[in-house]
Amino acid sequence: MLNYIWLALMVIAIIVGAINGRIEEVTKAAVENASTAVDISLGLIGIMALWLGVMKIAEKGGIIQILSRAIRPIARFLFPRIPKDHPAIGAMLMNIIANWLGLGNAATPLGLKAMEELQTLNKSKDTATNAMVVFLALNTASITIIPMTVIAVRAKLGSANPFEIISTAVFASTCATIAAVTAAKLMQKPRVIRRSDPDLTDRGRKKGEEDA
Repeated sequence: MLNYIWLALMVIAIIVGAINGRIEEVTKAAVENASTAVDISLGLIGIMALWLGVMKIAEKGGIIQILSRAIRPIARFLFPRIPKDHPAIGAMLMNIIANWLGLGNAATPLGLKAMEELQTLNKSKDTATNAMVVFLALNTASITIIPMTVIAVRAKLGSANPFEIISTAVFASTCATIAAVTAAKLMQKPRVIRRSDPDLTDRGRKKGEEDA
């Protein structure tokens, strides 16, 4: 879908530029911004490498396990059906930390790993479990404490104070996380959704429908 959106934007830009007799400016802007994109991407390599290394050290040093135990009460509320020592907990925690640091590109492979671990608990391989849905909401609208990627881009583009967006990012991402997780939890309640819950056995499904 994103490929179609980007294609549509490019086609519209070319058509509008041609209609207004400014196709040369469109071409020039495309070339210049392509070069800018490469410069920004290269500038992000250092930050990405640094924090990925820090997270790998934290994983090997046992810090991830310590943090997992610290947030266990919250994890049990958000993911009640995941065993407390399951590898999915650690994978999700690493993804959350990456999102806290605003490292979206680093969070993506960690999120995929977490989903793979969650899939091992899934009784219906073609239907997402409640834990998967909540984690997807949490990952998509994650709290960002230090938006390092955005800060790096702002610094690369010459911002006078690239760190001034931190408070705004924390507030906006916190609101987004609360809204996303609340919606995911509420959507578990309707009977039609509970009927398709892979975590419920036939007996559990009937009980769930009676409770609803």
